[in-house]
Amino acid sequence: MEEKKLDVKSIIGFVLIFGILLFMVWNNQPSPEEVAAEKAKQELVELENAKEAAKAEIKEEIKVLDSQDFSNLKPGDSLQEVALQNKYGAFAYGMGLPSQDQMVDNGVLNLTFSKIGGHLSEVKLSKFVDFDSIPIYLVKDNNASFNINLGTTESRILNTKDLPFQSKVTKNIENTVVSMKLKVSETKFLEYLYVIKPNDYMIDFTIKSQGLKEVINGSQDVKLEWFQTSKRHDESISYENRYTRLTYQYDDGSIDKLSQAGEDEETVENADWLSFRQHFFSTILVADKPLKSVLLTSKDLVEDEDIDTLFTKTFGAKTNLELTGNELNTNFGLFYGPTDSEVLKPYNKSLEESIPLGWGLFGWINEYLFIPLFGFLSKYLPFGIAIIVMTVLIKLVMSFVQYKQYLSQMKMKILKPELEAIREKYKDNKTKSQQETMALQNKAGASPLAGCLPALIQMPVFYALFMFFPTAFALRQKSFLWADDLSSFDAIYHFPEGFSIPIYGDHISLFPILAGIAIFFYMRMTTGQQTASAAPPQEGMPDMQKMMKYMIYFAPVMMIVFFNSYASGLSLYYFISNLISIGIMLVIKNYILDEDKIHAQMQVQKAKPKKESKFQKKMKTMMEQAEQQKQAQKKNKK
Repeated sequence: MEEKKLDVKSIIGFVLIFGILLFMVWNNQPSPEEVAAEKAKQELVELENAKEAAKAEIKEEIKVLDSQDFSNLKPGDSLQEVALQNKYGAFAYGMGLPSQDQMVDNGVLNLTFSKIGGHLSEVKLSKFVDFDSIPIYLVKDNNASFNINLGTTESRILNTKDLPFQSKVTKNIENTVVSMKLKVSETKFLEYLYVIKPNDYMIDFTIKSQGLKEVINGSQDVKLEWFQTSKRHDESISYENRYTRLTYQYDDGSIDKLSQAGEDEETVENADWLSFRQHFFSTILVADKPLKSVLLTSKDLVEDEDIDTLFTKTFGAKTNLELTGNELNTNFGLFYGPTDSEVLKPYNKSLEESIPLGWGLFGWINEYLFIPLFGFLSKYLPFGIAIIVMTVLIKLVMSFVQYKQYLSQMKMKILKPELEAIREKYKDNKTKSQQETMALQNKAGASPLAGCLPALIQMPVFYALFMFFPTAFALRQKSFLWADDLSSFDAIYHFPEGFSIPIYGDHISLFPILAGIAIFFYMRMTTGQQTASAAPPQEGMPDMQKMMKYMIYFAPVMMIVFFNSYASGLSLYYFISNLISIGIMLVIKNYILDEDKIHAQMQVQKAKPKKESKFQKKMKTMMEQAEQQKQAQKKNKK
């Protein structure tokens, strides 16, 4: 192999080339005179560019000035003052006045009143934080807009949200009074007047004008426009969004809502108050006099929980303000605070009706039973224990339902051999079979309905509790065992970032799993009893026994999947409730009901003469007529 050696000639060549390049660079450097000349030339170019820009700016100003009316120009007036006068008319007076934002803290609300628009630019709830320990802001970063759109006698249309207000803060005994004025002169103005009481979530709000009779165009509507986009506060935005809704009350006390999903728009007449409810927190506008007509809008902003994580819904309201003597004087209440019945009820405006407790009987059960009961228990017990005690009390009160159900099943089980004999005897005559079956059940005091009716009694309680737990403000951020927040899900494991199971979610909650297991064993016990007492399926009718076997597995899976992102307090209730149901059933089966005694009682009952009721006679007649028609149709076919 040839050995590589250092090439001296090559090195000398590279050195020479490098030296030549250095000489060329040095030789081509400009002289000081050339540098100075180039600098002067550059400055001249920049000066020419500045002149051209100034000319263009002057031309633009000339165009603006040409469009202005200077007929009212007085000695000492600047062109800017005239331009403002032409743009804002009488309200030009207030455009140059000094103003500033105002901040007020009343103990529960930290408020910022904006000098532009005169309304609240920030509303912070001092005593609450979100799931990530960040302070709760109902208004911040331009998520809300409050505007009065009015016409003037000078043929102008003004929007107050764009105009500067002069602010003043005073004290009225213990209350703080914030005055925001849009001035025409020192004695003529449009004013927003806020009275903030200590430790109160309700602000007294007045819109009034003074000396604007000749300024406001009374032939045009004075429109109040209020919009707010709800910020996310809960860990699950889809769960929070489910309970975020625009609710309103008519002057007759009835409550209505806009659609929960998608977009909705509705014109409402004679509204007492409007609630922009976001699950556990609400912004409510309370009218001193019913609003004659309000255009309400709602838009759902949550399309994908993994993407849309900042806002839930956008709400809007538009209404006309009434003029009295061509002046404004309208009073409102502005509520910014928790959606808690204990907070809302003292205002005596039925604001607590904005909480979705369920309609009719279900809401009544929550309002007059479960809310007071849970409130009493939670005063003396930890919240998780209070749920368990409440569950025990409810199940004990409803235990008679289970007793009736189990007694009915046992009676049907005892009658099963006789019922099967009747069906076999009259297998070719369905009507006769049904008549004999009903007669036997009637004599023995055993009816399938006797087991169904007690179950129906439980439905209002079941649904009321289903509505109670997700809206119970008292449960918010209260922990129990592994659950950090009983008003949210109790995740024991989060899937890797970006991974989520459709419908189920991106985490695993434990209480729904425990509730599902309890439901499985309870249904297995009850289904076994029902199967033993159930009659064979009739021709053309669904096989209920087979369906119940499927339900044993289907119901627990549904519980685990759909309650994975629900309030863990609700799953805790279902878990404890089904455990107690299993215990009650075992006690009834082993210690209360005796099958031999019930059988003897049924035999005695059957021996007694039984008078048919009018309903039973009518049913019997109808069945006989149906059978006669059926037989006649068969003969005609032959």
